[in-house]
Amino acid sequence: MIGESVRVERPRTVEGAVRLLADHGREAMVIAGGTDVVPNLQMRLFAPRVLVDLKPLRMLCGIEFSEREGLRIGALTTLTQLLSAPVVRDKFSALASAVGTIAGPLQRNMGTLGGNLCLETRCRWYNQSHLWRTALGGCLKKDGSICHVAPSGAFCWAAWSGDSAPALLTLDAEIEIAGASGTRRIPLREFYKNDGMDRIGLRQGEILTAVHVSPRMAGRRGVYHKLRVRGSIDYPLAGVAVTMDVDAGGICRDARVALTAVNPAPVLVHQASEWLTGQKLSADLIERVAHAAIQTGKPLTTSASTPVYRRDMVKLLTRRALEEMWFAHNGSAQ
Repeated sequence: MIGESVRVERPRTVEGAVRLLADHGREAMVIAGGTDVVPNLQMRLFAPRVLVDLKPLRMLCGIEFSEREGLRIGALTTLTQLLSAPVVRDKFSALASAVGTIAGPLQRNMGTLGGNLCLETRCRWYNQSHLWRTALGGCLKKDGSICHVAPSGAFCWAAWSGDSAPALLTLDAEIEIAGASGTRRIPLREFYKNDGMDRIGLRQGEILTAVHVSPRMAGRRGVYHKLRVRGSIDYPLAGVAVTMDVDAGGICRDARVALTAVNPAPVLVHQASEWLTGQKLSADLIERVAHAAIQTGKPLTTSASTPVYRRDMVKLLTRRALEEMWFAHNGSAQ
């Protein structure tokens, strides 16, 4: 249960939220939709004294698009609102494809884009009840000194398991962050630290306020393929996002491939853009990029499936996504 000593604060401005976080330091925690935070509190993964509820901050909601400025999504925009926005479905299909796979309708009604981008990393030894973790002696991420995934090391391998981040990475998204010293904007790819414990680049007292996508990405076709135990609800065991711009002759002008749930951070497959640009569809090229994906992804025993199976599925999902994008542009292989 969530401790009765937890106090909930509901600031009316972004500045007020930042001030509360600064005043209470590590004893404060942000909550928005609560679909990730509340279960983690119930399992006693965190014990904050103060919860800073961002839901009253309506200025952090909404979706805006212009041909000059591109797409801006407030961090408190719900996943359902994203899915129902025509501009997202029509112009940023990779994001719509990814968001549509997140949990179920009830969770999407509550969950926010900002929350999905700031999810806790997950592991079969970490995301358990307090009793279960205590019997195990804890883990490196919580109350223990050993990473049970890689016991001989001193690094936490808990996996990043969000779905929207890889799609936004393929769209070269940037995020807006508010703090005591003002607002800063950074590429999303610089936000993630590839560390299961110290996972994101929010400084003490900062909150994520918005996501920006350049207008040059508008209309680019994209898709997200996801592996999970059940066809709904579950977090990904592996996920692959692809965006691609192909001309009328079937030549790829630009492409991005990103992975989730197979590293402590969502990651781009950096070779993909270089190898695909200027090329036509071929089985050998797709196989080469798919192989680069499994070299980029490093699935370990952080979930219910085996690392070998997840690697094989990363390769398969990458292949399928690339073929789908090429066929979507041309109707048939060139």
